[in-house]
Amino acid sequence: MPLTLRLILYPIAVLLGLVAIGVAIALIVLVLAYPKLPSLEVITDYRPKIPLRVYTADGYLIGEFGEERRAVVAIDDVPPLMKQAILAAEDGNFYQHGGIDYLGIARAVSANVLGGRMRQGASTITQQVARNFFLTNEKTLTRKLYEALLSFKIEHNLSKDQILELYINQIYLGQRAYGFAAAAQIYFGKSLKDITIAEAAMLAGLPKAPSAYNPVVNPTRARQRQQYVLRRMLELGNIDAAQHEAALKEPLVIKRELSEFAVHAEYAAEMARQLAAEQFPEDVYSGGMKVYTTLLKSEQEAAYNALRKGVMDYDRRHGYRGAESFLNMADFKSDQDESLDEALQDIHDADNLVPALVLSASTSELKVYRKGGETVTLSGDALKFAARMLDDKAPPNKRLRRGAIIRLLKDDKGQWQISQLPEVESAFVSLSPQDGAIRALVGGFDFNRNKFNHVTQAWRQPGSSFKPFIYSAALEKGYGPGSIVDDSPLVVPASQTGSQAWMPRNYDGKYDGPMKLRTALAKSKNLVSVRLLQSINPHYAQDYISRFGFDAERHPPYLTMALGAGLVTPWQMVTAYSVFANGGYKLNPYIVREIRNEKGQVLAQAASIRAAGDETLRVIDPRNAFMMDMMLRDVTIYGTAARASATLKRQDLAGKTGTTNEYVDAWFCGYQMTVTGCAWVGFDQPRKLGNNETGGSTALPIWIGYMQRALKDIPVQLPTQPDGLVAFGEGRERNYVYAENMGNIPAEEEAPDAPPATDINLPPSD
Repeated sequence: MPLTLRLILYPIAVLLGLVAIGVAIALIVLVLAYPKLPSLEVITDYRPKIPLRVYTADGYLIGEFGEERRAVVAIDDVPPLMKQAILAAEDGNFYQHGGIDYLGIARAVSANVLGGRMRQGASTITQQVARNFFLTNEKTLTRKLYEALLSFKIEHNLSKDQILELYINQIYLGQRAYGFAAAAQIYFGKSLKDITIAEAAMLAGLPKAPSAYNPVVNPTRARQRQQYVLRRMLELGNIDAAQHEAALKEPLVIKRELSEFAVHAEYAAEMARQLAAEQFPEDVYSGGMKVYTTLLKSEQEAAYNALRKGVMDYDRRHGYRGAESFLNMADFKSDQDESLDEALQDIHDADNLVPALVLSASTSELKVYRKGGETVTLSGDALKFAARMLDDKAPPNKRLRRGAIIRLLKDDKGQWQISQLPEVESAFVSLSPQDGAIRALVGGFDFNRNKFNHVTQAWRQPGSSFKPFIYSAALEKGYGPGSIVDDSPLVVPASQTGSQAWMPRNYDGKYDGPMKLRTALAKSKNLVSVRLLQSINPHYAQDYISRFGFDAERHPPYLTMALGAGLVTPWQMVTAYSVFANGGYKLNPYIVREIRNEKGQVLAQAASIRAAGDETLRVIDPRNAFMMDMMLRDVTIYGTAARASATLKRQDLAGKTGTTNEYVDAWFCGYQMTVTGCAWVGFDQPRKLGNNETGGSTALPIWIGYMQRALKDIPVQLPTQPDGLVAFGEGRERNYVYAENMGNIPAEEEAPDAPPATDINLPPSD
């Protein structure tokens, strides 16, 4: 054989031999390894981890709990453009290859060789499915081999659409989002069917590196990746040039707060989560359970907005406190450095209170970098609130200067204003007095900052908002709304207190002498309440208030009980006021109506809901409830809460303000026959709210803000006078007494002399 021919044939023979050996080895590996591959049951019987979801009574999502945020979607429900974007970004030949894309591998090898480093990969969607369900991400030859074999097996057992559906629902996309349906909601607040081409391209770019291309954390890199996906879609003919150009220009609105749902109800959602976890501890966070609360979306929104406004109004009245913190500006290359936004990511938005970084500051102008990439210039009226902190004489650790972190808030005209995170806390809760269903609940100003639920966990003094329960006890002892009690200074000697003499005072320092009970309650006269409690005996009152759901041990039988020196929660107060609203029935409030599994089958329901009208729930005489309602309506018409009737323009509102000693706690609890609500404002570490920060000025506006929505389209309703009650007089002079007491009414309903006090504490003056 000629030498030249041998030189040609020998390499070919060697190459063919190597190929044969390779094929033989591959066949041996296939024969030995293929039978040992894991069963595909996990994907043929796909059961993804679906988080616990919490909804309002009218079906709006308010909470989601679980390691994986996921919403499973059928392949037929995935928009064609979303599928095309995914394939353009990850596997353009998906519907042509058999699990391994050999052309893609060749293209990637070529690009990597020419580029001098690893720039492209060639994993198909099928390979990614195999890796996500069965393998790790380690870069070893063995793992790659099993990945290839599993890909062949998957392709042999499932259709292309089934494989793509698995990928669309299983792939991790950052922010705890698994699957494109969840990611669409998390990043854009939209259903998958509603996303645009630009948004689809942004989502499709995430699987390659969910952290690096996360639009919340790395908006610039996410945008670059999106542009690549759009270019690939254009090359593949998925979109035309006009669509490509429009998508590039489309501004993307990225959701930056992960806690955003249909409505802010984080405290209520957490209560629902705890109840579900207690009852179904095994698979509560992965089994797709749905918890339906009793909340109503419109009323929850009204409560949340009213509380936020009330707290922010209070905070603004007490002045600007200065910079929230500072960043070292030497860490950034320029005022447009991409890392500025990254530095602000650790500072949560607190809803509409947006973090911003001061770039430059003077007494006439403030330039700030707002979280999200916008540079804002503030001047004129926008600086008034913070003016004193722009002065060189301001404390260095609070002065607004370059590097300071501040908060921005848009005003009613859409203009940015300087604001701040309030230090004060608040709570609001409302329920139906007919069955106890919670209609709205806001446990604090910002759940992300403070998860302490002030509605159920904050034990505070109720101040004068507790007086109605002392008055109700007095009605059972023969008093009536027209009974006369003296409003004049009173000194309880040290011999009776066991400590030192006590001289309770009225809030305004004025004393009006003998007056009717209904007038005394409307004007919140402390001395009348103390004398009333003396008369009926503190021990009797302590026992009586337990009918309303109060803990007797938290209300010692001292005269201070008359001024609300015990401890209550807003949950207790709204429950207790509902007794007056529904004619005398004590209900058990509840917030979860039912729990369903992923198939919609009911797993648990609120147990045997009992409603007003069930006489086994009656705790006070209907006549007592009727008279208390009349007196509490006086409070909202001409008393300390007259602002309520004036603002809402209705005469069927009833309630009572409460302000504790030194203005530490501010309350308003009240109702209309269809809804009861209670608002509280105070500091977590009790301290003075400020002079004149009373229940009427600080808490009542929150209650009014909520009731404006809750009572919309609800006609004025007044209770019907019950049997066994005798009425005489007209208007504000109108009085009522129990029929059986008619023969025992003193002249002018004058109250008997109060017995001497036996046990008291030194109380807060109210």
